[in-house]
Amino acid sequence: MELRYFHVDAFTDRPFAGNPAAVVPLDAWLPDATMQAIAAELNLSETAFFAPEPGAAADDARTIRWFTPAVEVDLCGHATLASACVLMTVVEPTRTQVRFGSRSGPLAVRRDGDRFVLDFPARPPQPCTDDALVTRLRGALGRVPSQVLRSRDLIAVFDDAAEVRALTPDFARLAELEVHAVSVTAPGTGADADVDFVSRFFAPREGIAEDPVTGSAHCTLVPLWAARLDRPRLHARQVSRRGGELWCELRGDRVDLAGHAVRVGAGTLHLP
Repeated sequence: MELRYFHVDAFTDRPFAGNPAAVVPLDAWLPDATMQAIAAELNLSETAFFAPEPGAAADDARTIRWFTPAVEVDLCGHATLASACVLMTVVEPTRTQVRFGSRSGPLAVRRDGDRFVLDFPARPPQPCTDDALVTRLRGALGRVPSQVLRSRDLIAVFDDAAEVRALTPDFARLAELEVHAVSVTAPGTGADADVDFVSRFFAPREGIAEDPVTGSAHCTLVPLWAARLDRPRLHARQVSRRGGELWCELRGDRVDLAGHAVRVGAGTLHLP
């Protein structure tokens, strides 16, 4: 069996920046173990697979799944953006929108000029009341945040963007925390004053020390900063080494996450 795959840089308008994802369009689902093995072989932070569902309406024609090199995850923004780019520019170039079915419910993506807009569920954070966990988080980060919140992930809030950029966490200690991942964030200040907020994202328990740009993290960061800044539309920057930008809007219990995507490569998988 031969399968096409694509290498896409998401949340950037230039190659070799943003968050790279592999995208594998399928005509029918492969065994889970095979998809996991492909993700491990391609060795990017996420590999997305999408396949048609029999009897689905035209705008509900695909289901999507995401795999890190180690595990399947329930939501991934940048690989969904990459998949929409492949679907709308290669597989069906006349298509301008799609509604992916997923483990996190329906995920609509539409094309808006040169950006793709993800419609994702909002995951507002709550204060983290586990004092022992907060203490361990501070030790792993090496700095004391002004606040620690929790949703799917732990969220460490700092007062200055430079603090977020300067973090050098202990990844072994982060991996010991009983959480999916850790998101760190601060308002846009100093060199990042042109955006509303910045972030970084660490997920060593999921096989990713630092993720370059994380759409799913913004399902929590957008409600957080929309409330703090008292406006629904926000411009975000993830200040990883590769970096990336998102244009966001909070709409009740949903968030719009818009970004660019660049196809940088393609190839063929040869399966026995």
